Amino acid sequence: MKKFALTLQFTLSFFLLLNASIPQNNDSSNKPVIVYQFDILQEIGPSAWRQTQKAFELAGKLKAGYMLIHLNTYGGLVDAADSIRTKILNSPIPVYVFIDNNAASAGALISIACNKIFMRKGANIGAATVVTGEGKAAPDKYQAYMRSIMRSTAQAHGKITVIENGDTIQKWFRDPHIAEAMVDESIYIAGITDTGKVITFTTNEAIKYGFCEGEAETIDQALQLAEITNYKIEKYQATFTEKIIDFLINPIIQGLLIMLIIGGIYFELQTPGIGFPLAAAFTGAILYFAPLYLEGLAENWEILIFVAGVILLLIEIFAIPGFGVTGILGILCIVTGLTLSMIDNIVFNFEGQGIPAILKSLSIVIISCTASFFLSLYLGQKIFTTNRFGHLSLETVQNISEGYIGVEMQPTELVGKTGKAATMLRPGGKIEIDNEIYDAVAETGYIDKGDNIVVVKYFTGQLYVRKKQ
Repeated sequence: MKKFALTLQFTLSFFLLLNASIPQNNDSSNKPVIVYQFDILQEIGPSAWRQTQKAFELAGKLKAGYMLIHLNTYGGLVDAADSIRTKILNSPIPVYVFIDNNAASAGALISIACNKIFMRKGANIGAATVVTGEGKAAPDKYQAYMRSIMRSTAQAHGKITVIENGDTIQKWFRDPHIAEAMVDESIYIAGITDTGKVITFTTNEAIKYGFCEGEAETIDQALQLAEITNYKIEKYQATFTEKIIDFLINPIIQGLLIMLIIGGIYFELQTPGIGFPLAAAFTGAILYFAPLYLEGLAENWEILIFVAGVILLLIEIFAIPGFGVTGILGILCIVTGLTLSMIDNIVFNFEGQGIPAILKSLSIVIISCTASFFLSLYLGQKIFTTNRFGHLSLETVQNISEGYIGVEMQPTELVGKTGKAATMLRPGGKIEIDNEIYDAVAETGYIDKGDNIVVVKYFTGQLYVRKKQ
């Protein structure tokens, strides 16, 4: 029985080997594998992270066999880079990277997460020290966090078995200690780096120490080195909406949108009713906040601060005489909301490290608001005091000979007289005295229609009234 089992096993093994040696007539064998190319040629930030998610989603729908990242960056935000490297490590599709010149800082982290790394001649990878907005090294606890990310990313690729000096040993596919040394200048690795210098590899050095699988001048050469010969490249293309978002988050465009918001509010306050200026301000606010919200920069509470500021400012102008605490708080809330919406909220986790980013954002807001205010004053004078816009200027004359008459009235004589509110005064409205209707302003608060009033003063061509007790 035992001999029969061995004979059967041998026969099955023979036929399996014979079947494997015969070319298979399979139509799918000649079908090219899809290589989905995604370019990261900018600073690593919310935009790069958003496009990465979209690219991986599209690659999955196309059933791509490989993902190829075309990378050239000097770095960027740690949180965005960490999100991208996590996406790569968890990808069911093998991810390769072609470093076209630079993979510094956050770019090094993303590259190490990939299954294979290919570099152009003269390219560099490394220098992953966390820095502040001023370019100075961040405190050690942030460096420790970055070291941990780099180490765990290298370890995620596991170990390989190699033969060295006749011995079979296991070693890391990417050395975690070297990955850490790309962050920490205090790490010493004999023959590679001295204390006081972070590691930055050239192409040849990266190949030598296991952080690059080969030198290539083009993406096609990189795929050949990866032994991918029958392939079709599908390239990720940013949508029109994504291009619009990238355009709107440009600091110059943001400054212009702030000017539109402030200018719209100013002109709306100068004209009766609700019209085009308010629509312009509302449109500017949507174009300003929407891209920042989609990018993960503007939070709900930051937008609410801005809205609260606008409401406080309107209350100060229409409900409270003079200009005081409410108006100042409104202006502060508007400036705060506009400023904080530009900033990635991770800066609040770095003690003092977000100050440069806040100052940069604040300067854009202050300069834009100031420029908008003075430009609005200038344009307001042009519009309302000249006939440059003829249809807005009152140039007709109401002559007595044509039937127009004036009402004889000395407004100062009305001071002290009583009457009633012909309309609600909030604070402006109309009053009735001796069966005559006059424009007036409530000195304090609101006055309901029909309430008895008394005229308290006449100032700069305006009657001021108070509710009679």
